[in-house]
Amino acid sequence: MSARRPNLLIIMADQMSGLALPSCGQPTVKAPHLTALADEGILFENAYCNSPLCAPSRAAMMTGQRASRIGTFDNAAEFPAETPTFGHYLREAGYRTVLCGKMHFVGPDQLHGFEERLTTDIYPADFGWTPDWERPEHRPSWYHNMLSVVQAGLCETSNQLDFDEEVAFHAGRKLYDMARGGDERPFCFVVSFTHPHDPFAVPQTYWDRYDYAAIDMPKVPAVPVDQLDPHSRRVHHVCGLHEYAQTAERVRAARHAYYSMISYVDDKVGQLMQALAATGLADNTIVVFTSDHGEMLGERGLWYKMSFFDPALRVPLIVHAPGRYTPRRVSQNVSLVDLLPTLLDLADEGRGSNLTAEIDGRSLAPLLRGETGAWPDTVLAEILCEGAIAPCLMIRRGCYKYIYSEPDPDQLYDLATDPDELENLAGRPEYEEVHRAFRAEILTHWDPEALRARVLASQHRRRLVDRALRTGRNTPWDFQPFVDASQQYMRNHLDLNDLERRARYPTPPIPAPDFPNSA
Repeated sequence: MSARRPNLLIIMADQMSGLALPSCGQPTVKAPHLTALADEGILFENAYCNSPLCAPSRAAMMTGQRASRIGTFDNAAEFPAETPTFGHYLREAGYRTVLCGKMHFVGPDQLHGFEERLTTDIYPADFGWTPDWERPEHRPSWYHNMLSVVQAGLCETSNQLDFDEEVAFHAGRKLYDMARGGDERPFCFVVSFTHPHDPFAVPQTYWDRYDYAAIDMPKVPAVPVDQLDPHSRRVHHVCGLHEYAQTAERVRAARHAYYSMISYVDDKVGQLMQALAATGLADNTIVVFTSDHGEMLGERGLWYKMSFFDPALRVPLIVHAPGRYTPRRVSQNVSLVDLLPTLLDLADEGRGSNLTAEIDGRSLAPLLRGETGAWPDTVLAEILCEGAIAPCLMIRRGCYKYIYSEPDPDQLYDLATDPDELENLAGRPEYEEVHRAFRAEILTHWDPEALRARVLASQHRRRLVDRALRTGRNTPWDFQPFVDASQQYMRNHLDLNDLERRARYPTPPIPAPDFPNSA
């Protein structure tokens, strides 16, 4: 492995709220490996996603651009193949780029700059999940519903466990393959798990790590639906939260399982860190841990995501690089679009500052070095998916969070004095100037009317294409991993001794024969 540039290991969880980390003050969750990463690295205490939904958030993270800029509006919007990702940038710069696990790419391009992909995805790559803003009363059959909460509890295995066990196996093996292989390039390896995404079901061994009676309940109790803001009412409807009662037992069981699922992910992080150490890669590998968005987890009576409230919008973000950066906690507001320029800076100091003007993110390198003075402390986010009827747009700067959507009343919160976002300051005379400035700024970043027209046109096109592709013979876009069995294990075109030696780690030396003159 090259010692000149660091390897990059990016570990992702799915739907893990930044508020759920023990390092961020969550007293119940048990995640010793993530805690160690945070203690030894740089923990970003106020990290946000830029769109609280899987596919648009991941596309924004990979491209450094907001979803509205590249058209990845929702979980069925095509990720354009012409849009450069950190995979493309790093690959061009000489990195070996590998993906293992979930990334929810929609469309025929299922690599987006990755040279290798080790598993298929857990979610479909087609347009079948296209929302319809013109029928807000319609609740899609394929979307989240309250059964995840009602049925929360124990399982021996599940769809998600099957997937993550496969991801963990291939990721661990790949680290050993890269250590014992002959490729001298540094690597950028993304390992992406689907836990702790709902449904909330875990094996007994993880459930038993927690005392059911000690599971904390939501800080903000369920709010009557008619008292929720209009967007939250729509989310309540689209998730079918009205179909079952949110009893204390169900809420506690779902939170119990969610915490247990975080412990499951934490164990996988520990396995990857152990593999780095065992292969000798740890000293030259920077590890980044994050998630695509958070989870409401019953706060206000809401579940899942698609909300600008902090439980859904905040994500964990840890950069673990002992020997390169002094461990610290960073309180400034940052977001996932900052990851692309940061990775390029980590790979080649200064490269991240030479990106095109269309990049929305900024390199976190100054914050990693403890240089906070010039940081703009601003996050932009958007909701353009199901649950909305028009663009929902947000600015977080300093202590303020401002939310705009043309059909709905504005929202303004001061998170320094109101961290649970209970007091809407929009309309109060003493905040009129702050409110007016944020509203004007929204229009400098977005054209809400034109954006709504783009989203509606995209939805119309995708629904037509989806209907057509389901007629007659269907050719799926889902990634199909290819395994060349002729190169696996022992084959007759391979030298047995050479194969066994190369496959063994550490590689044993070849001793001189004890009897060189024997026949």
